[in-house]
Amino acid sequence: MARTRLYRDGVLEAENFPVADVSDHLADTGATVWLDMCGPTEEDLASIAEELNLHRLAVEDAVHEHQRPKLDRYQTHAFLTAYAVRLDTTTGMLGKFEVAAFLTEGALVTVRKDEGFAIDEVVARWDGAQDLAKGGVGFLVHGLLDYVVDSHFDAVQTLDEEIEALEDLVFADNADHKEIQRRSLHLRKSLVTLRRVVLPMREVVNTLMRRDLHIVDDMLMPYYQDVYDHVLRATEWTESLRDLVTTIRETQLSLQGNRLNTVMKKVTSWAAIIAVPTAVTGFYGQNVPYPGFDKLWGFWASTIAIVALGGGLYVAFRRRDWL
Repeated sequence: MARTRLYRDGVLEAENFPVADVSDHLADTGATVWLDMCGPTEEDLASIAEELNLHRLAVEDAVHEHQRPKLDRYQTHAFLTAYAVRLDTTTGMLGKFEVAAFLTEGALVTVRKDEGFAIDEVVARWDGAQDLAKGGVGFLVHGLLDYVVDSHFDAVQTLDEEIEALEDLVFADNADHKEIQRRSLHLRKSLVTLRRVVLPMREVVNTLMRRDLHIVDDMLMPYYQDVYDHVLRATEWTESLRDLVTTIRETQLSLQGNRLNTVMKKVTSWAAIIAVPTAVTGFYGQNVPYPGFDKLWGFWASTIAIVALGGGLYVAFRRRDWL
């Protein structure tokens, strides 16, 4: 089902009216119309595309998935693609939800690929800033971008917390290295995905603020500047976290290498200790007479020699922290 809204002179006048009435409302120069569609086909968009004179390439991009975040300019309108994101803290995987938008002089048409994009949160932002509604389409686009960029910021903040928890796991006494590797790879994959949707938003927001597009007026310009600032912070934060995950992975490998060296030193030390009694018993095992041959005191002499030499090696290795 399509959702609609009508603002007239900055006041919300109608909601959820039939799509067929859009053209009648757009005849009024003081009216601003919002139309939202979820999962439409090209045939579903055909009527509104003809009414608003939307470019065929833009309509195709709105229907097809996995578009790059961008802002394309056409003769009668602009076309925007963006992604809201949500991090699953259980798996460390990032979900992204695509939205396309047609920006005309008096209308904003949003096209969601599925229900994962929470359009109700966008509407709540519009309702919470009714004093800005006089900005027309620029006001609607700001609410849309504000939700998208805030989802990026929330995701990168949660990723930061998850990476801090991963740091604690790396230095834990009984660290589960397999789990740490799995978690770090998932977080790195999520950061790569987040970077792909965050980085292009700098160009998108910056282009929207250009005066020649006539979308952002002087009243809305500070609010777009705030969104742009959030985009820059999210981008820089994402880049730093990618480096941090790499550092954590390298630190884990270094710790594993150090632990392996410690184990090898201990194994070598014990092998040396065991080699001493082996040598003594092997020597006394020769088929030749030796001091104490066939005597009880000879047995005790060899036993004491084994214990003394092995104990001496243990003490020496212990002082060198090899054991």
